[in-house]
Amino acid sequence: MENRIKELLAEIEAFNTNNISALEKFRIKFLGKKGIMNDMFEHLKSLPNEHKKDFGQYVNTLKNSINSKIESIKENLNSQLDLSVNQVNIDLSLPVNFNNLGSRHPISIMRKRIIEIFERIGFTVSDGPEIEDDWHNFSALNFPEEHPARDMQDTFFIEQKPDIALRTHTSSVQVRVMESTKPPIRTISPGRVFRNEAISARAHCIFHQIEGLYIDKDVSFADLKQTLLYFAREMFGEDTKIRLRPSFFPFTEPSAEMDISCNLCKGKGCNICKYTGWVEILGCGMVDPNVLENCGIDSKVYTGFAFGMGIERMTMLKYQIKDLRLFFENDLNFLKQFESVI
Repeated sequence: MENRIKELLAEIEAFNTNNISALEKFRIKFLGKKGIMNDMFEHLKSLPNEHKKDFGQYVNTLKNSINSKIESIKENLNSQLDLSVNQVNIDLSLPVNFNNLGSRHPISIMRKRIIEIFERIGFTVSDGPEIEDDWHNFSALNFPEEHPARDMQDTFFIEQKPDIALRTHTSSVQVRVMESTKPPIRTISPGRVFRNEAISARAHCIFHQIEGLYIDKDVSFADLKQTLLYFAREMFGEDTKIRLRPSFFPFTEPSAEMDISCNLCKGKGCNICKYTGWVEILGCGMVDPNVLENCGIDSKVYTGFAFGMGIERMTMLKYQIKDLRLFFENDLNFLKQFESVI
C-alpha cells in the first residue's frame, strides 16, 4: 500500500492542466465520494492499531498534496482569466443597448389572467395574512382535531406557538371575508401557501393558489358547474370540455374534482394526460353548512360554492412546463421565454 501511495504522489506531482473541466475530474477522482482518498480512509479503519499511525501519516501527506495541487492550478487559471480580461479592447463610444426588456414571471402572468377571467363575472379580489391561527386555517373550515393536515408533516407551525402556522391554503382568506362581509359574497383569493412537502418536479413546499367563493340565496351546484365551464373555456379555448368527479373536502359537501379535456392531444391521449384524455385542474364543491354557521352566516337562508386551484399547475398546463422547480430558480434563460407575454 505504501508503494501505491508513492505512485499516487508521483501522479499528483506530474498532473497539470489549463482546463477547468479536467481539474474537476482530477478532484473527483481523488476527493469524490467514491474517490481514491475515500478508499484510503476505509483501508485505514481496517488496519491493526499498531499500523494506523504510520499509514495515517502517509494518507495525510497524500491528501495535502492533492489539495495543494488543486489550489495551485486554480490560482494559475484565475490569473490567466484576469490577464485575458484585461487584454480585451473596450470601445467606450459604443451606444448602450436599451432593447433588453424584462419580462413578467409566468406565475404572475397566470395569476393576472385568472383574476381577469373571474372579474368579468363579478368576482372581487380579497387578500389575507400568510401567518394564520388555527381557527381561520383549520377549525372554521370544518377540519376535525385529528385531521392529517394538522400534522407537522403537512404544516409549518410557528415554533413555541402550536396554534399559529403558515397558511396551507387561501381558504383562510375566505373565512375572514365571510366573518366580515354580509352575503351576497363573490370573491377570489389569490396568494402564496406553504406545506411541508419534499421538493421535486411535481411538488414544492411553497406554491400559489387561487380560491373562489360565491354565497347568496339559492346558489346551486349548477351555478358552480357553469362558472367553472366558463373559466375553463376562457383559459384553454372554446373547445374545452370539463367533467366533475365526486371527491371529499372537509369544507364542502358535496365535493368534486374537475378535469378538463387535454389541450395538448385534444382528448386523444398523451403522456401529459396519462393517455386518459383528461387533466385534473381544481377541487370544488358546495360550502358545508357548518362552515357558514362558523362564520356567522345563516345556512338556512344562504348557500354557496367554493373552488380552488394551484397557479403553478395551471401555468404548467398552459405553457407545457414539466418541472415545478423552474418557477423558483430565477433562471434567466427560462424567464426570457415569457418576454412577449403580457
